[in-house]
Amino acid sequence: MSKQQGYTNYNIPKEKAIILAVFLGKLKVTAFEEQLRELNFLIQTGGGDTIKTFTQSRANIHPKWYLGQGKVEEIAHYIQEKKIDLVVSNDDLSPAQIRNLESLFKIKIIDRSGIILHIFANNARTNRAKIQVELAQNQYLLPRLTRLWTHLSKQKGGIGMKGPGETEIETDRRVIRDKIARLKKKLQTVDKQANTQRKWRQKQTRISLVGYTNVGKSSLMNLLTKSDVFAQNKLFATLDSTTRKIFWENENPIKAPYQLLMSDTVGFIRKLPHGLIESFKSTLDEVLESDLLLHMVDISNDFFEDQMKVVLNTLHEIGMGEKPIITVFNKIDNFKPSATSEDIFEDTSIKSIEQFKDLWISKEISPSVFISVKTKEGLDDLITTIKHQLDQLTKAQ
Repeated sequence: MSKQQGYTNYNIPKEKAIILAVFLGKLKVTAFEEQLRELNFLIQTGGGDTIKTFTQSRANIHPKWYLGQGKVEEIAHYIQEKKIDLVVSNDDLSPAQIRNLESLFKIKIIDRSGIILHIFANNARTNRAKIQVELAQNQYLLPRLTRLWTHLSKQKGGIGMKGPGETEIETDRRVIRDKIARLKKKLQTVDKQANTQRKWRQKQTRISLVGYTNVGKSSLMNLLTKSDVFAQNKLFATLDSTTRKIFWENENPIKAPYQLLMSDTVGFIRKLPHGLIESFKSTLDEVLESDLLLHMVDISNDFFEDQMKVVLNTLHEIGMGEKPIITVFNKIDNFKPSATSEDIFEDTSIKSIEQFKDLWISKEISPSVFISVKTKEGLDDLITTIKHQLDQLTKAQ
């Protein structure tokens, strides 16, 4: 399996990592635990292996150490004893916190935004995606400059080491600012080319797949367009918007066949670094220019409603506006009744997927479809719903 296909090189030893997390009591314990599971998945996707998670309940985050001083001293002994390579925090760290923890732990410190950026850097394939990620990395790096581990980037890779540059001179703030300016100009040039490519699509009907990362968007696109967009059970497998043609005959013989363009877009996640959102706004132009959005949701995840809010908030941030949306609940074959459903449906305990469907449809105004990409259940309903929405759009024009 080639690196170009996006597969992990399993010959490279995984870095031994530990997670640091502060529980502030604002979240439910179950939601906090879900965040930690997600961070562990991020570390796995980035090439690490989580050995242990250290948590602490606090009224607020310690301004110097993130966790309390006694706790970080305990962690320092564990790091030395277990020969840990990497520390990952669940929250973004200030430059001072990173410096203090690095000086105590004597190993790499990276926060949640840092690990997301690392994954984006590993998965960037096209020139456009590489420029976007490098721009976001430099913007992230600028306030966090530290020379403590710069020499390691010349000796080995590892999480957080595939960065904007390897020479010590590039850690100078002036150089980083100059590089940010150059990358922005470069991105503008690439975006102009992308805009030219999109012009021919303006007279065609466009649909975009949006959703949380790793919910099955690329797999659904492959089914609907009979294409081979790269899909894998990993976070952020898709960075570039991929567009494919599909044709559906309209039942009304007076109208011409629907000529559709479907785009698969980058997935979202909690606490997505702002710099990444800014850098990828141009890629998400496919969403802004689409006629219809398919918001894909992993119904087998106990916190799918939180994930839906993350997606909708991010779309609002990029200026989506009032676009028609079909909510596509995927993985119904893995649906399991959960205590979280009582929060969604006001203390109503859900016993089956059919009961969930009825309650959700009665609650929501926008159309919803329930499918399984794996078993292909519900795909006919999805196609019918898409056609109906497109008919409504045609009538409204």
